[in-house]
Amino acid sequence: MIDSNTQLYCIFGNPAKHSKSPLIHNACFQHHHLNAIYLAFEIDDISKAVTALKTLNIQGASITIPFKESIMPYLDWIDDDALNIGAVNTVKNIDGKLLGYNTDYTGAIVPLKPFGIKNKTVCLVGAGGAAQAIAYGIHKEKGHLVILNRNTERGEKLALKYSGDFISQDESDKIKRFNADIVINTTPIGMIPYTDGLAFPSTLLNSRMIVMDIVYAPVKTRLLYEAQKNGCKIIDGLSMFIHQGLAQFKLWTGITPDIKIMQHAIIDKGD
Repeated sequence: MIDSNTQLYCIFGNPAKHSKSPLIHNACFQHHHLNAIYLAFEIDDISKAVTALKTLNIQGASITIPFKESIMPYLDWIDDDALNIGAVNTVKNIDGKLLGYNTDYTGAIVPLKPFGIKNKTVCLVGAGGAAQAIAYGIHKEKGHLVILNRNTERGEKLALKYSGDFISQDESDKIKRFNADIVINTTPIGMIPYTDGLAFPSTLLNSRMIVMDIVYAPVKTRLLYEAQKNGCKIIDGLSMFIHQGLAQFKLWTGITPDIKIMQHAIIDKGD
């Protein structure tokens, strides 16, 4: 029951209406009998969102596209992983002091680890906030990065940061020479409502690849559909989403929730 003591948590992003974060966090609040609620806010101005965090005493926030980097100057403290990554996806409010973290990289690495990352060539599509986090995780696991991105300056910068290679999106055929073992889409391409988008050319997919898409709405993006059709092993965006959400919940509450609670929260909604 919501009352004057109910603690507020939220997600800030654009788009954010499709977010499944309220499903998983509210299910965990209920399971652990915490007087808290989690809402989704679609915003245009991150500075106003930061003001709302303090004014409304919002206890914690998930930060998603396109604000993972732009929120950083407004925070009072940022942990080392998030600083190294250059992006924040989790904010914790302690008495008006905003602390920044990044749980994206662990969320991506956990489902990839069973397939092996060390010494594998990983093609990362995109160079935004999510890409920064996943590149950091791949580098920590000693994988070799190839960045495929439309913006040359951003792509080259990320590749250089982790001693990787860069290929312009316009010259994606060049990816053949790197013989990629893993392909990860970190862009919004393929997200509802633009589900026809394809982040990586289907002609370059082959059955020895692991293909991961961080988009989780829809769960099976066009990229994953094409990858599966070509015999690739696939990892959908819900895997990363749930693992990063689990880490967020622990940061906010000190409680490590049962991952099955989060999974069932989404399954029970028919997704």
